[in-house]
Amino acid sequence: MTQDELIKKRLERKIAVITGGNSGIGLATAQRFVQEGAFVFITGRRQDELDKAVKQIGRNVMGVQGDVSNPADLDRLYETIKQQKGRIDVLFANAGVGGFIPLGSITESHFDKIFSINVKGQLFTVQKALPLFQDGGSIILTASVGGSKGVEALSVYNATKAAIRSFARSWTVDLKHRKIRVNAVSPGAIDTPMTRTTEGSQELIRHFLRTIPMERMGGPDEVAKAVVFLASDDSSYITGIELFVDGGLAQI
Repeated sequence: MTQDELIKKRLERKIAVITGGNSGIGLATAQRFVQEGAFVFITGRRQDELDKAVKQIGRNVMGVQGDVSNPADLDRLYETIKQQKGRIDVLFANAGVGGFIPLGSITESHFDKIFSINVKGQLFTVQKALPLFQDGGSIILTASVGGSKGVEALSVYNATKAAIRSFARSWTVDLKHRKIRVNAVSPGAIDTPMTRTTEGSQELIRHFLRTIPMERMGGPDEVAKAVVFLASDDSSYITGIELFVDGGLAQI
């Protein structure tokens, strides 16, 4: 027996779901969950990226293509999980999008897209999972430092992340009778594909690097380790919190 096999895995035999699990923080977390003993269902909008992620993870994973803003896609996801495993122990509602548009130029389509994925998508990702969810399970929502800080041209995105923080508080109370813990993880400046490709993000990162106490960006795996903590019994007396993984950005 190897040393790894002797170490107790924190998510042994757990069934986990990660939306937006095909890249960045979601993919890093899926890899961590599998290392900790879970079987993971991951979602993503682009089938090719999802296939690559499943291949990269390598075992104990299934990809289900879908868009969290589309209720029919969520229904298909949970029907697949019902047929394959019959239950959910951990849900990491992580899928989200960003976009820089300053006040005065915000369009209705921009607002609808960001809120549909980040807020509506989070809500129905969680609500539609509840019939399969095991009592005593753990739900983790991806919020952001943007929910607490004012950033130029990010008012719509930041508002969605403040809503997600509010969801964590309210759902903690809504689900307390089932002993389901609900927490939010709030990343700061993290080096992900979305950060690298979103127009205007590099200028924002340069600004943040002047103000982050740790003087660097974070990595997706650094967020993933925090999510594993919130998913596991290591956080058994923690619910309703917002855990910042931001190098101190939102704390000063």
